[in-house]
Amino acid sequence: MKVLKSSLLVPVRFSETDAMGVVWHGNYLKFFEDAREQFGKDHGMEYLDVYGKGYFIPIVKSEITHKSSIFYGEAALINVTLEQHDSAKIVFRYEVINDTTKQVAATGMTMQVFMFVSDRTLELIKPEFYQIWEQAQNWIDA
Repeated sequence: MKVLKSSLLVPVRFSETDAMGVVWHGNYLKFFEDAREQFGKDHGMEYLDVYGKGYFIPIVKSEITHKSSIFYGEAALINVTLEQHDSAKIVFRYEVINDTTKQVAATGMTMQVFMFVSDRTLELIKPEFYQIWEQAQNWIDA
């Protein structure tokens, strides 16, 4: 399988923690979103680029496995990997690491599809602009 990678370091804010000072489990989806945004900047395919081509890319599936904690005052290193697929879907895999302890705090996955902005119907074939973008990338073997 071919992949593209990116990373983002996120300091944990007080508002992201629970009463124990631990990052609240629901905030990991926000970390995933932040990492996807960084990925788009790093690889030249941001959300507004997709929208400008007439598409939304909603998430249709998400998964998280929690493994250890990250606390207020620490930072989360989010490694994000895009998998190359033949079908019209976008699959990202995530590894969230406590940057202080170097322990894996969570792993996860999100799947997105292409939806026309004009009528909000599903695109079943990978859009041409996305195929062109994929061809221009320096994919690596996983």
